[in-house]
Amino acid sequence: MKRTIRKIAVLGSGVMGSRIACHFANIGVQVLLLDIVPKELNEEESRKNLSLESKEVRDRVVNEALQQTLKSKPSPIFENSFAERISTGNFEDDLPKIKDYDWVIEVVVEKLEIKQSLFEKVEQHRKPGTLITSNTSGIPMNLMCNGRSEDFQACFAGTHFFNPPRYLRLLEIIPGPSTKPEIVDFLMDYGDRFLGKETVLCKDTPAFIANRIGVYAIISGIHTIEQMGLGVSEVDKLTGTIIGRAKSATFRTLDVVGLDTTVNVANNLYKVLEHDESREKFRLPKSVQVLHEHGWYGDKSGKGFFHMIRHKDGRKELKEIDFKTFEYKDAEKPKFKALEGSKGIEDIKERIRFLVNFDDKAGEFYRATFYDLFRYCSFRIPEIADELYRIDQAVCAGFGWEYGPFENWDILGVKETVENMEKAGEKPAQWVYEMLEAGHHSFYKVQKGKKHYYDVESKSYKEIPGLEDFILLDTLKAANKKLWGNAGASVYDLGDEVIGLEFHTKMNSLGAEVIEGINTGISMAEKSHKGLVIGNEGANFSAGANLAMLYMYAGDQEFDEINLMIAQFQNTMMRARFSSVPVVVAPHNMALGGGCELSLHADAIQAHAELYMGLVEVGVGLIPAGGGTKEMTRRFANSIIQGDVELNRLQDTFMNIATAKVSTSAEEARGLGYLEKKDAVTLNRKRQLAEAKEKVIGLYDAGYTQPTQQTNIRVLGKTALALFEAGISGMRYGAYISEHDAKIARKLAWVMSGGDLSSPTEVSEQYLLDLEREAFLSLTGEKKTLERIHSILFKGKPLRN
Repeated sequence: MKRTIRKIAVLGSGVMGSRIACHFANIGVQVLLLDIVPKELNEEESRKNLSLESKEVRDRVVNEALQQTLKSKPSPIFENSFAERISTGNFEDDLPKIKDYDWVIEVVVEKLEIKQSLFEKVEQHRKPGTLITSNTSGIPMNLMCNGRSEDFQACFAGTHFFNPPRYLRLLEIIPGPSTKPEIVDFLMDYGDRFLGKETVLCKDTPAFIANRIGVYAIISGIHTIEQMGLGVSEVDKLTGTIIGRAKSATFRTLDVVGLDTTVNVANNLYKVLEHDESREKFRLPKSVQVLHEHGWYGDKSGKGFFHMIRHKDGRKELKEIDFKTFEYKDAEKPKFKALEGSKGIEDIKERIRFLVNFDDKAGEFYRATFYDLFRYCSFRIPEIADELYRIDQAVCAGFGWEYGPFENWDILGVKETVENMEKAGEKPAQWVYEMLEAGHHSFYKVQKGKKHYYDVESKSYKEIPGLEDFILLDTLKAANKKLWGNAGASVYDLGDEVIGLEFHTKMNSLGAEVIEGINTGISMAEKSHKGLVIGNEGANFSAGANLAMLYMYAGDQEFDEINLMIAQFQNTMMRARFSSVPVVVAPHNMALGGGCELSLHADAIQAHAELYMGLVEVGVGLIPAGGGTKEMTRRFANSIIQGDVELNRLQDTFMNIATAKVSTSAEEARGLGYLEKKDAVTLNRKRQLAEAKEKVIGLYDAGYTQPTQQTNIRVLGKTALALFEAGISGMRYGAYISEHDAKIARKLAWVMSGGDLSSPTEVSEQYLLDLEREAFLSLTGEKKTLERIHSILFKGKPLRN
């Protein structure tokens, strides 16, 4: 049976329900969001002389919840207008409407009797064959669907989203005892392709996979922290991005999620895991007990492991809990020899090996927590998952880890680590020894270009299913698919006569090595391939051009070198636009400055849904000069249709650049003009490179023809300059911008107006490129610009001077 999801009903509008509704609205689905009817009027309703029968009152709970969610930061919605896809109602008046919906998701409070009562009402109106799922973090499926009809049970499963659903990639799928296999297959595929999730199939065991492992790692880790006498900031320094985990690390994560949530999960696990060999590790550590008793849950209560004090004069003072006195003290600045020694290690795998094996307190902490987690995970197979890769997938997607437990174990070396674990009293499960005795020394390996995992039951390696639709650069590296490389970029064979260019500089900044890589990649593609994909698997696509080299040249007043550098950058961007084969760029997360400019010059963009794109050069005292100003001026001119007020439209484009406007999603980037109709959006980032490759093939097969530079770009000259000057002077007079901001804005206005032309004139792309290069060059000679660049490079924050 072919299923199409056009309309979905979400039952429960709390924190999760409203956010799940928003994410379905993000992908174009019509959503009905329902909740309970209030039992009494509030003060405002009483003043309006409303009654409990008024629709406004009856829908108050759901409407207030949705509005609160839409105002939250970060936003759960890709673009504000998408919220119009959500209609609201209440369980008493509107539940019958679900007969017309394709999928019903229950997201009410985590109490079995409440869920069962709601399901009984749902069954009265639900059309047979309709999907029915529960977003639960731990209630067994068999208990929830007990007593329901055969059809209900056949179409029922758990769909456990992690909060916030838009941003966290994990979606656990938990079949019930009678769920049809085709329903499970549909949910796994839909979550992946349409919702952009890492869909992980789970057994119906307590807390499923991610929370079972993640909460164990947190609670067991805090026991170790207390034993070692480590502080809050020390631990967060050790457990964040330095080892490939979320920036919020351990205690900041607990504050954001809410300590009460973690405590509830840990207590429930302790209660039900009677046969877990590590059950005692789920007992709450003293520090967690004390904070929980005081109601210090984190952000929701104003204080937790951290406490941000906001003074009346605007100052902020960060405090952290002292585990000895349980009073708040100044946040510490941790210092460990291991961390100091790892600063020059860019490769995350090498850094993990260095840190875990370092002989200091940090190394001791890493060994204790890593070995404990490895042991625990080994005993969870086959209890919570038959395949070890599912544990890694769930933990990485749910908690923002770059590498899961078994992947980290591989990084450290399985055999050597087992020997070290034994010495530490952390002996793993017997199957690990059997694997090693059989001559298998890793949990994963690449064979014939495909990633395989060690299957415990068959005692052999099997291909990880579902990866055939992905392009994974790590796998290509292991399969010797690299065709060319330098210190900052690599070219890979993506198959089907398409090649891919990857950046691997710090923050994927665009320096000389990357420029060489772009030109080399295009040359190789033009010679013997259908086209080129430019993309990577880093945390960000690109944070922009390499400012360090520019700062050095500007400080030495080497303006000829700067001019040459800008010209080379511009020529490279134009080469991407005017190559003889299609070039598709696949930006994700941050695509700023030069990263945005490269994207703007592609034949097409295959963007990830989470795209923070913008021309931000004004923040460092410059204007976009890699073709960015030219391109946005060209796009503006080409978009004008009869009846448009040209100056107003041009001013909007100008303000986006002058205020360094950055999109908060790919859809918002489209509204800002960075994405065009020809550009597409990928929900699941793991599919992005594969979909970019398909776009290259599609352009090639459609008869791609090398484009030519445009020579008829309409610019408005003095008319536009006068408008811009009035706005700049007004902003300066009102002290909204500094004198240097005004100078930068005037340079930008000059380029976008086409210079001091007496009337609207048609100019070429090269004409505008020359103007932007000249403006950029002049600004590099400004002291205040150098001060701004210095602040970004050496202090990591923008300067307004």
